[in-house]
Amino acid sequence: MAKIMAKISIAGEWLQPLATAGATLLALALLSSTALAQQPGASFPDGPGKNTVIDICGSCHDLNRLTAGYTPDGWHTVIRMMQNFGAPIRSEEIAEITDYLIRNFPERPRPPAVLIAGDTQVNIREWPVATEGSRPHDPLAAHDGSLWYSGQLANLLGRLDPATGEIREYKLNPQTGPHGLKEDRDGNIWFTGNFAGLIGRLDPKTGDVKEYRLPDAAARDPHTLVFDHDGFIWFTVQAGNKVGRLDPGTGEIKLVAPPTANARPYGIVVNAKNVVWFVEFGAPRIATIDSRTMEIREYLLPDPAARPRRLAIGPDDAIWYADFARGFLGRLDPATGAVKEWASPSGPKSQPYGIVFTRGAVWYSESAAKPNTIVRFDPATEKFQTWAIPGGGDIVRNLDVDRNGNPVMANSLVNKVGVVEIGRIGH
Repeated sequence: MAKIMAKISIAGEWLQPLATAGATLLALALLSSTALAQQPGASFPDGPGKNTVIDICGSCHDLNRLTAGYTPDGWHTVIRMMQNFGAPIRSEEIAEITDYLIRNFPERPRPPAVLIAGDTQVNIREWPVATEGSRPHDPLAAHDGSLWYSGQLANLLGRLDPATGEIREYKLNPQTGPHGLKEDRDGNIWFTGNFAGLIGRLDPKTGDVKEYRLPDAAARDPHTLVFDHDGFIWFTVQAGNKVGRLDPGTGEIKLVAPPTANARPYGIVVNAKNVVWFVEFGAPRIATIDSRTMEIREYLLPDPAARPRRLAIGPDDAIWYADFARGFLGRLDPATGAVKEWASPSGPKSQPYGIVFTRGAVWYSESAAKPNTIVRFDPATEKFQTWAIPGGGDIVRNLDVDRNGNPVMANSLVNKVGVVEIGRIGH
């Protein structure tokens, strides 16, 4: 029988040419049923909107991500986020798609927030961001008292005046996906272009944006950034598994990979001695990087299931970390490598995330607790106090500290930025 020389595409997988036409027909018969069974979204419930959801959502994402579920308000926000980022959703399809997702993928059970009373008083203030579905990712407290946020899915940076509530937005280039934020000594706002493989600088006075493309295509998702005391920018690249340094004066970028494969560098900070620390979200490790040689030293955490996501530095240079996977707050002593951990109040599935050290305590958010919480941990007494975030939070991925020592947050799914105003502190 004649040989078949063409390739055949079945469910997106290419088959090598088969020896005979008979073999080809047999293979098609056997594989067609398998392909149908494995078709993305094949197990989704039938109903109006199913095919549209599979076609549109599946063009950009693993469809299994939809099964995580959201509240009705959450799904409305998610659809708006996708529209902001250019998903091909026609206006007449929005209601059907949203109804299908709400009906079939409700929010999964989440651990109830455990609220612990205490003597410290706070007032949580929040402001909705200007563009619906922006997905404010990281917050930044600027030196002039303004609050900034990265509108990741609207490709913008926003500046809020807490005194007046006025917001000004600065548009970035399409598909930038701004993520981390830092301010330099001249008031310029630096950001990571998480979807575009770049570090950017915004001049708020003019609105001009300068981009610094990463020199390695594998470093496609710059994540969090920080300035060291010499003015260099250090940044993590999560999926690309790298840590980088940018010289703002020359534009030179250097990249290095951690010793651990798939370490997924994530949160990054600089201590009082100008030492750069970062966490490895893909491994139970915290690491430093030498500012001169870029050599990385890793510290192994005692539990192999640990997955630190963000970190903060105390006044004694101790490293505090949020263990997202296990629901723990941890402390690493840089001098000895000793680790001590405390279970987060809302339990092992509370997903501690954004974290800072300010006003004598560790402050962080439990991003899976319902509602999300702000947690205060006093290192002197080893006691927790917690507050529910108004509106749920959903979710606080990072925190910053304003010039008054108050934690600042961006609440992604509810499209708000806020500040935790600390009043009287008791023990």
